[in-house]
Amino acid sequence: MEIFRVKKDIPFMSYRRLSAIISILTFVLAVSFLGLKGLNLGVDFTGGTIMEVKYAEQANIQSIRNTLAEINLQDAQVQNFGTAKDVLIRLPLRNDLSIAELSEKVLASLKEKNSSVEIMRVESVGAQIGEELYEDGALAILFVCLGIVLYLSFRFEWRFAIAAIIANMHDVIIILGFFAFFQWEFNLTVLAAVLAVLGYSVNESVVVFDRVRENFRRMRKAKVEDVINNAITRTMSRTIMTHLSTQTVVISMLIFGGEILNNFALALTIGILFGIYSSIMVGCPLAMWLGTNQSNLARTEDPKKKEPEII
Repeated sequence: MEIFRVKKDIPFMSYRRLSAIISILTFVLAVSFLGLKGLNLGVDFTGGTIMEVKYAEQANIQSIRNTLAEINLQDAQVQNFGTAKDVLIRLPLRNDLSIAELSEKVLASLKEKNSSVEIMRVESVGAQIGEELYEDGALAILFVCLGIVLYLSFRFEWRFAIAAIIANMHDVIIILGFFAFFQWEFNLTVLAAVLAVLGYSVNESVVVFDRVRENFRRMRKAKVEDVINNAITRTMSRTIMTHLSTQTVVISMLIFGGEILNNFALALTIGILFGIYSSIMVGCPLAMWLGTNQSNLARTEDPKKKEPEII
């Protein structure tokens, strides 16, 4: 299905040097932010206490923050959870207080300001568990990348596998760079978004690379640059429809999903936008520079092989 069709091939590969400069600069900036600022890890990774409280009327988030600051909990994160009456409080680890003592201290301070507040749940993540989650998350990304390389190696060949994984890791580093620069909280939901972006990006790469392989068999006398330009142009309608529909849903989550889904939707929004760019202007030029051509993709016909007779 195509809403529109571009008749003339767009010369994407003629801008590959410019795209290389842009990609390298954004990658270096992202790595620099990660090194200098680091990720603002959430309670899921650092350990701490999560409290869900409920008010009889709309909760005043700023007033809650001020109350917690008065009892030396300036690092606490406060946000609405579900409705305007429900509040989620994330508290860092306190060595001098147990979980029960900390939750009682917070509840007592909140009740002084508003007696209608009630505790709905209290959860705790230990420092050791948080560290294990952090390591398991890093291993999950590593295994996903290895799986992508193996899949593309069997599906296409090693040149496309390397190009795709570099393009996909480009997206991941850019997402992490944004979170490091703006110090947005990085938690398990954001990690899930990063893994989703990896799968989403590799799907886009497979579509483009499949058309490139098909073109090499069909356009045997064309230049490699022209073959890739044609492949990208022919898949543009599909790319625009897919990404537009997906981005519409993600932006809806970003606007109407509330604080809980905010960082998840942010990671997906950044990943999808850069996923379009990387699959076209990072993956394809890399495959071209690695030596992809008709000789290693187009299957040659065996001249001795005869067509079967039809009886």
